[in-house]
Amino acid sequence: MFREKIKVLDCTIRDGGLINNHYFTDEFVRAVYKSLSEAGIDYMEMGYRSSRTFASAASYGPWKYCDDDKISQIIDGIKSDTKISIMVDAHRVGDQEFRPVDQSPVDMIRVATYVKDIDKAIAMTQKAHDLGYETAVNIMAVSAENERDLVEALDQLAATPADVIYIVDSYGYFFCEQIEYMAHLYRQHLPGKELGIHCHNNQQLAFANTVEGIIHNVNYVDASLYGIGRGAGNCPLELVMGFLKNPKFNLTPILKVIQDYMMPMLKELEWGYLIPYMVTGILNKHPESAISMRKTADKDKYAEFYEKIRDSLDAL
Repeated sequence: MFREKIKVLDCTIRDGGLINNHYFTDEFVRAVYKSLSEAGIDYMEMGYRSSRTFASAASYGPWKYCDDDKISQIIDGIKSDTKISIMVDAHRVGDQEFRPVDQSPVDMIRVATYVKDIDKAIAMTQKAHDLGYETAVNIMAVSAENERDLVEALDQLAATPADVIYIVDSYGYFFCEQIEYMAHLYRQHLPGKELGIHCHNNQQLAFANTVEGIIHNVNYVDASLYGIGRGAGNCPLELVMGFLKNPKFNLTPILKVIQDYMMPMLKELEWGYLIPYMVTGILNKHPESAISMRKTADKDKYAEFYEKIRDSLDAL
């Protein structure tokens, strides 16, 4: 599949940072940026731009904050057409400061929001747009939202300068049919906007659902190296590249960085398909309960975990 308008965004450092509180080494981040640049990937998301009053520097690594100077230090001397993205949480960031785009290494600011915080997301998006940045809004956990509320949020976003609105399957709950439905729903209420897709792999459907989005003219695609990300992780970048058949892509540097960094990292960090994440996926629940369970001595008591989560839903 080749469509020139499709843009691929790698979220290895940002979503992967949710596993280790964003303590990736400079060496690793630079290696990822270099490999993405050589591979022809359109965007690299460096991490979050969080306020230190919200997130203490004693508890997080540098990619929780993505200071402009830190990013510049990482990318210095690497020839690249890969643009830099950062993410901000609309519901958590207060007086967030950004330099004008011509004074920053960042090209795109993506605002993560829940439907209930859409007004905050719109204000943040307008602020970023006024400073010259490309802008995107990721509406999280749409599988758990009331459609009427979601549509109201989409209608509000239609009137904003946001360039891209993302369909985000935060819980890894959707099947292809729901992705098709959401793509048409978003298109109906967001005329003239580009759509993006961000899928999680709780039911081993992140890649299939990403392809489904592409089939229905979603042009911005999130992926990560070897699918790294919180819990079950994301759509693997290497699979997306193989599917898209874009002649500008070079898979070799991607496989090399996976070989040299991701495989050793798996010995220390856990991500990818596991039964507890499958359970939260099929039950349309946030993976936090599964993540907590995997840190206990009972981490492999799958049946017990399933019954506990199921019973808690029955009690509602």
